[in-house]
Amino acid sequence: MLKRINMDAGELSFVPLACGSSCPGELPSGLCPGRCRRSSVPGGRRRKDWSCSLVVASLVGAFGSSFLYGYSLSVVNAPTPYIKAFYNETWKRRHGHPIHSDTLTLLWSVTVSIFAIGGLVGTLMVKMIGKFLGRSNMLLVNNGFAISAALLMACSLVAGTFEMLIVGRFIMGIDGGVALSALPMYLNEISPKEIRGSLGQVTAIFICVGVFFGQLLGLPELLGKESTWPHLFGVIVVPALVQLVSLPFLPESPRYLLLEKHDEVAAVKAFQTFLGKADVSREMEAALAESRVQRNLRLASVLELLRAPFLRWQVITVVITMACYQLCGLNAIWFYTNSIFGKAGIPQDKIPYITLSTGGIETLAAIVSGLVIERWGRRPLLIGGFGLMAVFFGTLTVTLTLQDHAPWIPYLSIVCILAIIASFCSGPGGIPFILTGEFFQQAHRPAAFLIAGTVNWLSNFTVGLLFPFLQKSLDSYCFLVFATICIAGTMYFYFILPETKNRTHMEISQAFAKRNKAHLPEEKADSTSVQEKANGRSDPDPSCTLDGHSPNSIV
Repeated sequence: MLKRINMDAGELSFVPLACGSSCPGELPSGLCPGRCRRSSVPGGRRRKDWSCSLVVASLVGAFGSSFLYGYSLSVVNAPTPYIKAFYNETWKRRHGHPIHSDTLTLLWSVTVSIFAIGGLVGTLMVKMIGKFLGRSNMLLVNNGFAISAALLMACSLVAGTFEMLIVGRFIMGIDGGVALSALPMYLNEISPKEIRGSLGQVTAIFICVGVFFGQLLGLPELLGKESTWPHLFGVIVVPALVQLVSLPFLPESPRYLLLEKHDEVAAVKAFQTFLGKADVSREMEAALAESRVQRNLRLASVLELLRAPFLRWQVITVVITMACYQLCGLNAIWFYTNSIFGKAGIPQDKIPYITLSTGGIETLAAIVSGLVIERWGRRPLLIGGFGLMAVFFGTLTVTLTLQDHAPWIPYLSIVCILAIIASFCSGPGGIPFILTGEFFQQAHRPAAFLIAGTVNWLSNFTVGLLFPFLQKSLDSYCFLVFATICIAGTMYFYFILPETKNRTHMEISQAFAKRNKAHLPEEKADSTSVQEKANGRSDPDPSCTLDGHSPNSIV
């Protein structure tokens, strides 16, 4: 079916357009429909533009956002004994006696898990802040949280106040909550659909890189010593400052500028910058078509999104995906890697270096996933990743149970842990954020990320708080709980999740339509319009305008 967008001739006169001879003659001069004008390379394949601005935006955005999230997950691991000693000394100085072991365990669990509470608060702030500031400005403002948190945590030992460390972890959680919603939205909206998955994986890759650097700097030869552990938290300032001075030179999300701010001139310039080409008519046509579909829609609230029958299974899938992302047990390994290896019988002096290998494996797996996601798709990587995690969690349970029967069994436990991490980062580690952006159109996307972020951080908090007690009560069998969750997720994705690779938001909505038993109301209206035009009737709708411009019609 041929798509046609009729617009005032001057409306996009500032956009350099090029048309092939095959374009329909009735279209306004210089405007060619997206399906008629292809960007290709010899051999018939569509050209995938990785412009310099697109690469820089993704790297700078991820370095100051998802990198810090990953770093915060692992940075508390290496200095755990020194921080607990600091808590004990502070308690003894205040109360005159050492802290009780149960109280110390609870206090340490709060230190680890309060990061997730801060993340939930940050997630709840995203929709309100993003409406006024946009995506990139929201990332810039977010650096203020990271810098203030770093100063609090780095100065806690000098001040002799462990509450500063806990508050700093909470504020760092706010930074993570904002980052893990704003960054995927930003990357989703600036990338062409042909490379949307690969660019979205940058979020997961930098989470893994952050985890790796948290482990690397935590080595005893670097900052993992009793006298220098506060500097581990001070390092957070560096990525925040890099993003703070770099991101202002890059434009805002073009879809945000067009669909929410109705600034077509700025949107065209942003598209041209990110795509590295002057002719962005195809991208503008797609965005304007989406604008027409949503012309009567404002940004949806969470309650409206939950009540919308035509989005029911998208919301359910996002909730289950995010819950599996956190409850699958990977964060338990990130938070408590050292104690897990200790339980496995690994000598204490070798643990930091074996822990470092986990960060290297997950980074490598995430990069490989980013390279193959546009070839294999989202669905196979999710199903395969969670399925393999379930297998290796079961194997890990067996090796931990039998670790005293042979000297080589503890090392098999290490192999299982590395395999679990690689399985997670090969798909489940980054795809949930990509799917949340792909399932929903502009009006519903902020509310969708709020729901996804809430589930994400509540699940993160649950794992961080309960895992020490779960490990204490179930011992090595605690990982069977995570295996069960992975199996449940695998079954759900196999039967419910459609493939979203290289599909538009409208095509993804149509893939869910049969299960929802409802179509987008605007889609029905468009279908009626199409039928009327096919029968030779033309009834222009004066409401089909974008910010007061001439009507747009889709045939």
